[in-house]
Amino acid sequence: MSTSPAPAPAPSAARLSSARAFWLKQLHQWHWMSASVSLIGLILFAVTGFTLNHAAQIPAEPVVVERTATLPAPLLQRLETFPAETTDPVPDAVARWASSELDVSIAGRATETTGAEIYVALPRPGGDGWMTLDRQTGEALVEVTTRGPIAYLNDLHKGRDTGGAWSLFIDVFAVACLVFALTGLALLVLHARNRRMTWPLVSLGLLIPLILSLIFIH
Repeated sequence: MSTSPAPAPAPSAARLSSARAFWLKQLHQWHWMSASVSLIGLILFAVTGFTLNHAAQIPAEPVVVERTATLPAPLLQRLETFPAETTDPVPDAVARWASSELDVSIAGRATETTGAEIYVALPRPGGDGWMTLDRQTGEALVEVTTRGPIAYLNDLHKGRDTGGAWSLFIDVFAVACLVFALTGLALLVLHARNRRMTWPLVSLGLLIPLILSLIFIH
């Protein structure tokens, strides 16, 4: 007569306690590390979220700066071989001259070129700018507009005209925030049994924006 094997013993309370302690330690470590990495970014994005939401109420006085210079004859002659209709960047020598004489970086930037003029857009966070170069006379004009530090920070929030390095920072910051949020959620799960208001408060954080979006946003 065969007998069925005895059921495996349930994990002991000590093993469960040890596993819980391990995960608590890991979660706390990742939580504080991600909090440290993302802290300044969170403050920046929280503040600029408020300023963007009230952009119409925050005054900004644009400051416009113009600079002019004349392209030297040898460089002007080099533009004679530059296409009459193109979006190609200006020659490197012309870009170096513009950087030195007009304090603008146009190297590698697309142009709007005609037979009479070369136009280069110079967008920037918190402002705007452009440069024109007369192909007949060599007269160059640069106009730069700035709208103050709040506009600058708002554009950092939006990633507007900030370049690849800032775009990469936003991606890394987003990952750090996700780690911070998800480890926080896991810690809530582990501590919820001793804190009865945990899930009601989490639900409230979900319901408030959901109800507002359903009722007031059309």
